[in-house]
Amino acid sequence: MPYLAHTGNLQLAGFAILTVGWILGSISMGLVQWRVWHVGNTTLITSGIAWIGIWRTCFFSHVLVSQNLETMYCQPFSMTDSFIPREIFVAQGLMIVAVILGAVGKAVCVFGLKNVYQSTSQASVVSHWFRAGGILILLSSVSIIIPVAWNMHSVANNFSIPFPSTFDMPSSPEKQEVGAAISVGVVSAILLFTSGIFFLSYRLPKDLDNRVHPISEKDSIYSDSVSTISGYTRNSTNSLSLQNFAPLNCDGIKNDAFVWEIDDML
Repeated sequence: MPYLAHTGNLQLAGFAILTVGWILGSISMGLVQWRVWHVGNTTLITSGIAWIGIWRTCFFSHVLVSQNLETMYCQPFSMTDSFIPREIFVAQGLMIVAVILGAVGKAVCVFGLKNVYQSTSQASVVSHWFRAGGILILLSSVSIIIPVAWNMHSVANNFSIPFPSTFDMPSSPEKQEVGAAISVGVVSAILLFTSGIFFLSYRLPKDLDNRVHPISEKDSIYSDSVSTISGYTRNSTNSLSLQNFAPLNCDGIKNDAFVWEIDDML
């Protein structure tokens, strides 16, 4: 059974990076601050700022909520709404795919690390687990960076969104800027990409069969006080005696005269 624990240090660090990146990606998907619209002081949007995410749009309103409550007024939307732009429609699907791929990639990499630190008898399986996990993680990273970059492009060009009247939102802002959710998504994509490269870079050592590894309790044969070597038994006086052994004569009959003791051989 090969000893592989020393070969998985980079992949263990990659798993920690993967966990942080996957959590940040999940947070980015749920945040509403993908786009920040500055719409001026209107009757309904009291703060003059509205936040647009990939699932809903929100703003502070003393009219629609309460003058005494600093609570956001939010309107959800989904893939079936015809007014949402393509970049938001694509972001909804790809962010879900990214979270699922990241979760599956984490599970696959856990099996790979388990085989490394438990020294599996099939060493080649380890590289297969890491390769599969690394590919899934890279796909998760790509699934995040596409909607993030697309929405950044829309913000840079000040694209509008034709909201229906029920949303109480203007169709275009005075100006808009990138929200915190996009920044979180960029960091998540970078961490996932780095982690995927770490797992894909795993290589088994060339001299794997010649490496020394710990012997399990099942593999140990005798204690220090008594050991058997080629039919001889070492006793506590460090002498070797031949027990239960007698050479056979040419006729195949046991001859007890050829029993002897050999002292101080070692």
